[in-house]
Amino acid sequence: MTGAGERHLRALELPVVEAAQALVGCTITHGDTSGVIVETEAYHEIEPACHAFAGVTPRTKPLFEAPGIAYVYRSYGIHALLNVVVEPAGVGAAVLIRALEPLDGIERMRERRGREPLTELCSGPGKLSQALAIGLQHDATPLLGGPIELGPPPPGNDEQPALIVGPRIGITRAVELPWRFCAAGSRHVSRPWPPGLLLGW
Repeated sequence: MTGAGERHLRALELPVVEAAQALVGCTITHGDTSGVIVETEAYHEIEPACHAFAGVTPRTKPLFEAPGIAYVYRSYGIHALLNVVVEPAGVGAAVLIRALEPLDGIERMRERRGREPLTELCSGPGKLSQALAIGLQHDATPLLGGPIELGPPPPGNDEQPALIVGPRIGITRAVELPWRFCAAGSRHVSRPWPPGLLLGW
């Protein structure tokens, strides 16, 4: 398979900021549920918002492994957040999957999340993990052939989506870095929406 079908594989080899852009439009599948990635954020060991900034610890060890594994951690003691480890082994870098557009298993997602509007089911990193039943047990598991599968864009979605770029949200350090990437026009992106997201709609 060529073109868009290899985007998820190429992304794993890219520098983290480029990987975060390339992963928008790719898919995440777990069991009978899946979604299209519509929002990501990049994190790298050189900046203090990244867990890898502290170096290798039992918690951060997966961030320094070879690309293509999941880094799943618990945020505020409540939500499990899914990250895609990228860049060569020894470099702490990962892409946070911030939002998905639900694709398969929507009723199953609603059983887990409640009877929410479709645009709210996976419009945040904690929401999507709950909707797809992703938990801490998936930390350090492979994303190619593992329980959580990082996949290519859906058939017929060959073009890389236009992106809205802005600063990351929900953090207190390195807030100035423009490392948040959203699919332009998507109503499935997490709040607050970046300026211009729905421009022209």
